[in-house]
Amino acid sequence: MEVDNRTILTEFILVGFSANPRWQLILFGIFLTIYLLTLSGNMMLVVLIRIDSRLHTPMYFFIGNLSFLDFWYTSVYTPKILATCISEDKRISLAGCGAQLFFSCVVAYTECYLLAAMAYDRHAAICSPLLYSSIMSTSLCTGLVAGCYIGGFLNAIAHTANTFRLTFCGKNIIDHFFCDAPPLVKMSCTDTHVYEKVLLGVVGFTVLSSILAILISYFNILLAILRIRSASGRRKAFSTCASHLVSVMLFYGSLLFMYSRPSSTYSLEKDKVAALFYTVVNPLLNPLIYSLRNKDVKDAFRKATQTIRPQT
Repeated sequence: MEVDNRTILTEFILVGFSANPRWQLILFGIFLTIYLLTLSGNMMLVVLIRIDSRLHTPMYFFIGNLSFLDFWYTSVYTPKILATCISEDKRISLAGCGAQLFFSCVVAYTECYLLAAMAYDRHAAICSPLLYSSIMSTSLCTGLVAGCYIGGFLNAIAHTANTFRLTFCGKNIIDHFFCDAPPLVKMSCTDTHVYEKVLLGVVGFTVLSSILAILISYFNILLAILRIRSASGRRKAFSTCASHLVSVMLFYGSLLFMYSRPSSTYSLEKDKVAALFYTVVNPLLNPLIYSLRNKDVKDAFRKATQTIRPQT
């Protein structure tokens, strides 16, 4: 489409990672393996939490929702990455690009809020252990998770609408493996100053408010742990937070790297690595983080395998 002698783009071409056919096949095998492991790992965690009564606690309720989000998150990106690796047709329509950005934003923003809710859960467990069951009631946990999803959808609508009100023109090649805001802004032929301010406001408010909630929770947790006299008690209290802290650092670290910088400092190669980490690698790591060092999850997995194993 041409407007004012400019070609307005209605579709894009995703370059992906490599144009070399041999490398594309290798990358296809790697991403397919990661995708299958991510799906199986997160679904296994969701199923275990569902079927084992010992895991019917607020902490595992939040972990189950985090695994569901990671299952959804990797499914937004990886199928298109796999198709790009083996197909010569690397096009994606404007609507498809918008849908991919929208659903990825839903999951990302929801996970921001969910990690903050998980920090509050750990705060209640360590700072008020005797009142934990009454504080983290079923209704509160359900309300917190519902609020996370509502906040995720509202922020995703604002983020996507703000991005696709821009007009894209010129070359339709996106040297990336998915539709994301930074490479799209580079293709905009309209002024992006207002866009950047709105995006900074949406992302900044969500991320900073969530991080602030996490920091306040862990500040109180640290004070509570320091009041524990026995070293074994302090270690046990801290161990219940370790997995969550690792998830927070991995998720927010890559997210802040991607979106906390102005477009003038945009670096394609660095952003590809950061984007690959939080879109593909992080959803694979979360089920490992919450299961490998978790005795309850390992016991539930052992019990489940013994139940389905044929009796001899």
